Amino acid sequence: MGLTKDDRTLRKTSPAPRPPHDAVRGAGSGQRRAWLVLALILAALNLRPAISSLGPVLAEVRADLGMNGTVAGLLTSLPALCFGLFGFAAPRLARRFGPAAVVIAGLVALTVGLALRSLMPTTVPFLLTTTVALAGIAVGNVLMPVLVKRWFPDRIGTMTGVYAGVAALGAAVSAAMTVPLTGALGDSWRLGIGVWAVVTALALLPWLAARPSFRRAELRKGGAGGGEGEGEGRGAGGTGSAAAPPVPSLARSRTAWALAVFFGLQATAAYITLGWASQIFRDAGVGAGTAGLLLALVMGLGGPLGFVVPRVAARMRHQGPLVAVLGACGLVGYAGLWLAPASGAWVWAVFLGVANCAFPVALTMIGLRARSATGVARLSAFAQSVGYLICIPGPLVIGSLYEATGGWDVPLAVMAGLMAVQIAVGVVAGRDRRVEDGD
Repeated sequence: MGLTKDDRTLRKTSPAPRPPHDAVRGAGSGQRRAWLVLALILAALNLRPAISSLGPVLAEVRADLGMNGTVAGLLTSLPALCFGLFGFAAPRLARRFGPAAVVIAGLVALTVGLALRSLMPTTVPFLLTTTVALAGIAVGNVLMPVLVKRWFPDRIGTMTGVYAGVAALGAAVSAAMTVPLTGALGDSWRLGIGVWAVVTALALLPWLAARPSFRRAELRKGGAGGGEGEGEGRGAGGTGSAAAPPVPSLARSRTAWALAVFFGLQATAAYITLGWASQIFRDAGVGAGTAGLLLALVMGLGGPLGFVVPRVAARMRHQGPLVAVLGACGLVGYAGLWLAPASGAWVWAVFLGVANCAFPVALTMIGLRARSATGVARLSAFAQSVGYLICIPGPLVIGSLYEATGGWDVPLAVMAGLMAVQIAVGVVAGRDRRVEDGD
C-alpha cells in the first residue's frame, strides 16, 4: 500500500529509531575504554612514590627536621596505619559520590599533601601533611579493584596486572630517581621529594578530562562485554542487569578474614623488605650503592611480573598453588640471606622480588571473591584496612629484634615463620568461594 502525504510528512519529521542497546553501548567504547585504561595507569603510577621517595633521603630529612629515631620509626609505619584507617571510609564515600570521583579526590589530596610536606619546617606538620598524602593513596588502594570490577569485568586479571605492575614501577623509579633529582636540584631534599607532587598533578588531568566516560561506565554498572573474555574473571560473576546479591557481614566470613590476613602478611613481608633488606646486605659487606641497586631490583621485579601473575591467578579456579609457589620463593630468599647474604645477593634479591608478587595476587583475589562491584568494594575495604593494620608492627618488631640480638638470624627466622603462615592463609583465601555465599 502506498504512503499518503501525511504518512510521508510524519516519516520525515519523526526522529530516527534508536539503535539496539548493544549498539549504543558499543559506540565509542574503544575510545572510552582507552581513557579508562589510561586513567588507571596514571593513578597506579602515583600510589607509591610518596612512600618510596622518602627512604633514600630519610637521613637528610631527619637531620634537617630534628627527627629522633622513635619518630622516624613511626614515619616508616605511617603508611600502613593510614591505609588501614582511611581505607575503611572508601566504600561509604564511593556509594555517595561514585568511586571515580573519590579516586579523583584522593589524587587531589595526594598532590596537596606531597607539595605541602616538602615545605614543612618541623616534624609535626611534616607528619600531618604526609598523612594527607597517604589518605589519598588509601582510598585509591581500596577503590582500584572496584573500578576494575566495574569497568573491566571481563579482564579482571589483565587490568589488575596492569595497575599492580605500574604501581611497582612507580615505586622503583621514585626510589631510584629521588637522590639524583635531589642532587640536580641543588642538593635540596625538599625539591627531591616535592617534585613527585608535579607528577601526581599531571596524572589528574586525564581523570578530570574523562569524567563523562567514568560516569557512563558507572551507569552501565560494569560495562560492556560482561562475559569472561579470555577466561579471566572466572569467579567474578555476571555483570548483567540482575540485582546484585546482598553482601553479608564480612566479619563473619571465613573467606574475608583469610583474605585480610593474607593481605596483611604479604604487606608485612613487603614493608620489612623495603625497610630492612638494604641494611641486611650492607651488614654482610655489600656496598651502600650496590645495596640500593639490590633493593631496586626487588621492587622493580614487581613491574614486569605484575603484568603476568594476575592473569595467571584469574585463570585459576583455586589460587592456593600460586600463593604457595610465591611463598616458597620468599622462604628461599630468606634462607639465602641467612646462609650467604653477600655472595648470592643478586639471586636472593630475585627470589624476594618474585615473592613480592603476592600483592597483585591478593588484589586479583579481592576481585574474584565477590560477585558484584558493591561486594568487591566492601571486601576491598575490609581486606586492605584490616590487612594494613595487621602489618603495622612487622617492620618495628624486626628492627627491635635486630637491635636486641645484634644480628639477623632471629629476625630472619621470624620472617620465615610469618611467610609460612602467609602461605597457609593464602591457600584458604584462594578457594573458589564468594563472600555473598556466606562462607
